[in-house]
Amino acid sequence: MSELEVEAVEDLDAPSVAAGTAEYVLYGGKGGVGKTTMAAATGLASATDGTPTLVVSTDPAHSLSDTYGVDVPNRPGRLREDVPLWGVEIDPDEAMERAGAMGLGGEEGAGAGPMGGLGDLLGGAGGESANPLGGPMPGADEAAAMQLLVEYLDDDRFERVVVDTAPTGHTLRLLELPELMDSMMGRMLKFREKMGGMMDSMKGMFGAGDDAGADAGTAGVEEVCERVTRLRAVLTDPARTDFRIVTVPEGMSVVEATRLRERLAEFDIPVSTVVVNKVMEPLVDVVPEIPPETFVSPNLDECEFCQRRWDVQQDALAEAHDLFRGHDVKRVPLLAEEVRGPDALRVVAACLA
Repeated sequence: MSELEVEAVEDLDAPSVAAGTAEYVLYGGKGGVGKTTMAAATGLASATDGTPTLVVSTDPAHSLSDTYGVDVPNRPGRLREDVPLWGVEIDPDEAMERAGAMGLGGEEGAGAGPMGGLGDLLGGAGGESANPLGGPMPGADEAAAMQLLVEYLDDDRFERVVVDTAPTGHTLRLLELPELMDSMMGRMLKFREKMGGMMDSMKGMFGAGDDAGADAGTAGVEEVCERVTRLRAVLTDPARTDFRIVTVPEGMSVVEATRLRERLAEFDIPVSTVVVNKVMEPLVDVVPEIPPETFVSPNLDECEFCQRRWDVQQDALAEAHDLFRGHDVKRVPLLAEEVRGPDALRVVAACLA
């Protein structure tokens, strides 16, 4: 950013309202729409207000470090000394290893692989035979990441947790884990009952290969289901959680956002805010207190390309306002430079206010 732009950003009022009052703020949507940018901006705004804030990335393709311009660790670490801001990029593989070292039930022994007995069932270390086709069982990485997410939500060090969720499909699979595990466990136990003595030749499928291992596996499934249930309870409480969908002003992206809202409604997760990112309009139209001459804006008068893109975006914006009637629709203009570092993030936070 230029010196003029930096001075304009420094004159902005405190952008803490970008975080609202919720304990948990989650950004969801398809890949590439700017969820990380919104989460990073919201987290910085919250911390700037003096609220101890943790920003969590559950997206396997992490970019939180690039956005903040600092290395974000795979366990909560402080990112700035001047404001109470922490960050973490969850590594699913490391999460499974950590869960295995801890034991899901807090004890080592039978079935104490990644996530206790559940680790063996999902194909963790020493338990790949749990999947007849080889490799981890579906949902293993989501289960491990979810376990850590619940842990961070309960961490007393943070008054607010901002989550940059994985793309839509990953997020929904995480929420579907209890049904997935109920179905998977039920089938495996029925199979075990039918096969009877033949199960002795299939050691490893249930952890230790005996009744103790099977019990550990069952306990592991029940523990993870309980954690997801707790997570759902948090997500469905509008007094504690603010789930925000991020999209861009293109017809297909807006339709995808509506589908996500509908799927979230199936889990009783309310969506309060929709953020439309990368809108080709002057920044001053959204944040009037920024002097118009300080930021480069699209030339809609002389640039034919800009004008055509703006026409397309206007149609998508109208559709978004129509489909999300009753929601708070925020617009974040397309900036000339990539959003990196605190100054650019403060501009985005002002747009979210």
